[in-house]
Amino acid sequence: MEQCRKEKTELLLIAGDLFHRQPLLRELREVNALFSSLEETFVVLCVGNHDYLKKDSYYRTFPWAENVSMIMSSSLDVVEIPKIHTAVYSFSYHQKEREDLPYLGKKAEGRQPVEILMVHGGDAKHVPVQKEELASYGYDYVALGHIHKPQIVVPDKMAYCGALEPIDKNDTGVHGYISGEITDSGCRIEFVPFASREYVRMDVPVDGDMSSFELTQRVKEMIEKRGVSNIYRVTLKGFRNPDTVFRTDVLDTYGNVLEVFDETKPAYNFEKLREQNRDNILGSLIARLSKYDENSVEYRAMCEGVQALMETRSG
Repeated sequence: MEQCRKEKTELLLIAGDLFHRQPLLRELREVNALFSSLEETFVVLCVGNHDYLKKDSYYRTFPWAENVSMIMSSSLDVVEIPKIHTAVYSFSYHQKEREDLPYLGKKAEGRQPVEILMVHGGDAKHVPVQKEELASYGYDYVALGHIHKPQIVVPDKMAYCGALEPIDKNDTGVHGYISGEITDSGCRIEFVPFASREYVRMDVPVDGDMSSFELTQRVKEMIEKRGVSNIYRVTLKGFRNPDTVFRTDVLDTYGNVLEVFDETKPAYNFEKLREQNRDNILGSLIARLSKYDENSVEYRAMCEGVQALMETRSG
């Protein structure tokens, strides 16, 4: 979602995927009511790959408010807004994927003093974006959609606003919108954080003698520091007492821990164990795998193998 200002009148740009799926008629009515309530604001939107224009899409016949314009053509089309001396060029998806470049060679036409291009795409299956090509076309600003992570592609010229709110657990980091202003001096844009919460990947350091209760307290304190409104994917890192089994089911103090990955290793004295078990399978396992780095898959396999053999002995 992009927000550009010209002569105190705002222009709201939605570069595709207003919905993450095909919208229902009642949902279009609701969002249209919201758009119509915006004072001194024009809204221009196109359709992306998630809410693409199926033959029976409600988009095709929906009566938008007077301040809303939808570009539905699969080829590059234009909406002119004379009141703010602006022309917005864009296209819409009529299928889930499209590998063509409908913007290719389509330079700003000079219909209005301000020329803006919206492009929904950015990967091999969804209109690959060639930023150098787009930057040379003479548009005052290029609003990009499809990539959920916000990023400035060309300063004050081209940007992905990303999703307003994280869509799934992989949408980590800050989310918001791009606010911009176009004046006689040019375009100036900035990213504005907006999302009420984030998906956060959080590594929790574990000490060798830490108990399950102490681990729960540490996770609780780290979440309080980073924000209890966020949603967390927790990974336990470090070494634990070989006899300790962490209860990961009790780490969700605030009801916002989505997943817990236990990557801790038992804090065995491998050198001592190898010396004590030269002539058996335990010593052989340690001798074969101890050369690997502590963060490697092989080292973790050694730890798990030793753990299994030690538990068999104690049993």
